[in-house]
Amino acid sequence: SASIKDIKKAYRKLALQLHPDQNPDDPQAQEKFQDLGAAYEVLSHSEKWKQYDTYDGHQSSHGDIFSHIFGDFGFMFGGTPRQQDRNIPRGSDIIVDLEVTLEEVYAGNYVEVVRNKPVARQAPGKRKCNCRQEMGTTQLGPGRFQMTQEVVCDECPNVKLVNEERTLEVEIEPGVRDAMEYPFIGEGEPHVDGEPGDLRFRIKVVKHRIFERRGDDLYTNVTISLVESLVGFEMDITHLDGHKVHISRDKITRPGAKLWKKGEGLPNFDNNSIKGSLIITFDVDFPKQLTEEAREGIKQLLKQGSVQKGYNGLQGY
Repeated sequence: SASIKDIKKAYRKLALQLHPDQNPDDPQAQEKFQDLGAAYEVLSHSEKWKQYDTYDGHQSSHGDIFSHIFGDFGFMFGGTPRQQDRNIPRGSDIIVDLEVTLEEVYAGNYVEVVRNKPVARQAPGKRKCNCRQEMGTTQLGPGRFQMTQEVVCDECPNVKLVNEERTLEVEIEPGVRDAMEYPFIGEGEPHVDGEPGDLRFRIKVVKHRIFERRGDDLYTNVTISLVESLVGFEMDITHLDGHKVHISRDKITRPGAKLWKKGEGLPNFDNNSIKGSLIITFDVDFPKQLTEEAREGIKQLLKQGSVQKGYNGLQGY
């Protein structure tokens, strides 16, 4: 019953947990990581997923079903895992900062990234690879031997690296957090004698000119006039997706006063039905100067005498 979005989210979470770099002491880390990638490839493919869901049930366990779909790699359901050569070299991982806007964090988006990736292709001739050191013994004379290390190489078909252009689609999910990573297995640097590394896009939320993000809450400042701060006001704030947030006050608004609008923040990454709050801080635009007539008019209107009260910020006098 899981949605594609649920599968993608679970895959990204597990990919970060099971990555071999995060589990240097686990001898099965590489195997688990590759099995995870193979499982995701099937579950994110509608036809293969359908084949799994509608399987006729002759197999005796979920492990057998996954073995039928995946081949002989095995997964986490009791299938027999394939044997991995722990000495297979691996290309470097690539980490790329992917800048996203706060609008994309709010509503989500799909971003296409063009990747020029070096890919190993067969080339004419032979090459020496898998070089290793072996100890050799040479007889120098009767009862005299010399032991030396020799470089031993295997000849293999030649390969060359060819740039291929690929388009990767990165889903920016609503509520995505800064510094989260989106992994693409096998899209990193190649290795002519082994496996490619991984490509990871690291989310970097760019600064917004109106809103500031703090967790799932959004903060913004609004400037009102002195008259509005005294008699009240009504206004609309344009949100990140264009909808209007209506604000009205019929009471005095002091400089620095805050107003909470629940449910108008960012969607929670783990549960998009939950949203944070929009917190609005009000600034008051005081007039730069007043005429004498305006001064007297304000005094008569407010009928407020001098109020002088000193305090230390913690306790009044």
